[in-house]
Amino acid sequence: MRSRYSAYALGLGEYLVATQAPGLGREPAEALSAWARAMEWKELKVLRTERGGQADARGSVEFEARYLEAGRPVVLHEVSRFVRFAGRWQYLSGKRR
Repeated sequence: MRSRYSAYALGLGEYLVATQAPGLGREPAEALSAWARAMEWKELKVLRTERGGQADARGSVEFEARYLEAGRPVVLHEVSRFVRFAGRWQYLSGKRR
């Protein structure tokens, strides 16, 4: 989760696409990069994790990501689900709170 937040903050669309679970509809890396670079990323606060250890195949992270969009503050509160695929954690889905 922290690496994906950092990728948004740095506008690294290729990394965001690469860390999505296979089979997800994928937004083009260029579009992700452009959107992410247009925001001013402020803070990631991890509120809760469930599973996600070395022996787990699935896990979830509840977080708040704070950023400015066109100068206005935004708080994205989400529970993201991850799956381990080929030894690496991949983003599966998210549900906003």
